[in-house]
Amino acid sequence: MAAFDFAIDRPENIEAILNGLDRYNPETTATFQEYVAQQCENQTYDCYANLALLKLYQFNPHLARDGTITNILAKALTVFPSADFSLCLSLLPVYTLVPAQNGVPPASGSLAEAVQHLSKLHDQLTSAGYADFWNTFEGDDLYADLVADVQGFEEVMKVRIAVVVSQCMQEVQRDVLEGWLNVSGAKFDHFVSEVCGWKIDGATVRVPLNKENEARSTLVRENVKFDQFGRLIKRAYEQPA
Repeated sequence: MAAFDFAIDRPENIEAILNGLDRYNPETTATFQEYVAQQCENQTYDCYANLALLKLYQFNPHLARDGTITNILAKALTVFPSADFSLCLSLLPVYTLVPAQNGVPPASGSLAEAVQHLSKLHDQLTSAGYADFWNTFEGDDLYADLVADVQGFEEVMKVRIAVVVSQCMQEVQRDVLEGWLNVSGAKFDHFVSEVCGWKIDGATVRVPLNKENEARSTLVRENVKFDQFGRLIKRAYEQPA
């Protein structure tokens, strides 16, 4: 497993900033913001750098850009079920996390509205509500705007869902998987067979065995020495002071 602060596509100038005192220099926010835009365009991802930018925004709220924050959250969705999205939320202003203040929902077009919409998607993903995720995503035009800068967002999400399925299942009903992936017909056949490398067997999709989805028996051995029982029995008879 790669280290949390590692990103294979990280440019040298970003690496230098993250490993030096400039990490806390407000003047580096513009560089980090450009890097977030590059991640969205090139389909790369660097959580460590994105968290560093959110931390700079905490210290320098006047430099924060709502669009950049939205893009960071949208990119974090594409790596579920990791904790990246929650880590990003922990660095955002409290007001963006409250569904309603004094009974009034977030203003249309505000950062709070964007954060709470994306948080709903995150909650559905982490609870394995994949069909609900797609219904929510397609049921509100705002979502298309929120992920507009993230190239290939929908395709990446299909792949991520397929990865999670492959880690916990050996077979799944076709109609269920179609709902989870939001694709059907010939496109479903192509995605499952060519992209995932799975086998379609009538109404069932079979996932090849791997180290994650293979059922294995586990034998647990307890190594308890006799003298440990002796000490336990002795303490049971000791009178409290």
